[in-house]
Amino acid sequence: MTKRQDYISWDDYFMGVAMLAAQRSKDPGTQVGACIVSPQNKIISTGYNGFPIGIDDDHFPWEREGSFTDTKYAYVCHAELNAILNNPGTSLAGCRIYVGLFPCNECCKAIIQSGIKEVIYLSDKYKDTDQVKVSKKMMDTAGISYRLFESPLDEICLSFRVEDI
Repeated sequence: MTKRQDYISWDDYFMGVAMLAAQRSKDPGTQVGACIVSPQNKIISTGYNGFPIGIDDDHFPWEREGSFTDTKYAYVCHAELNAILNNPGTSLAGCRIYVGLFPCNECCKAIIQSGIKEVIYLSDKYKDTDQVKVSKKMMDTAGISYRLFESPLDEICLSFRVEDI
């Protein structure tokens, strides 16, 4: 008997974990997940966009439009920041982060400060915004590499049926 040949790549696995983490987000408009991985391919931490611990998100806005204090932007932590903050205390030096959206300038600062050295992203749909332009400028200056996630797969399906194990 030979080993199975149709297993997923490390990139597919870690981006899959990031996309699964995104499913925890309660944001009605955008669900983003992040997965931080060590140089030895061990998952250090995950995160998703949501309110800080202890903030009842039923009593705060999820709106995208309006005054700053009346929108989600004043309160939500992005997936990358949550993954960094959820780290159990392991050094993130040399790690990479898999994330659904290219990091904004605020998350970029945290990525740089934490020592993460590579960003793998699924979408760069905000590439023309000042926030992402500044983020790329900072990463280039700090020597952080970034690349678009590429996979031969369109999806990974999970099953909870015992007979599929």
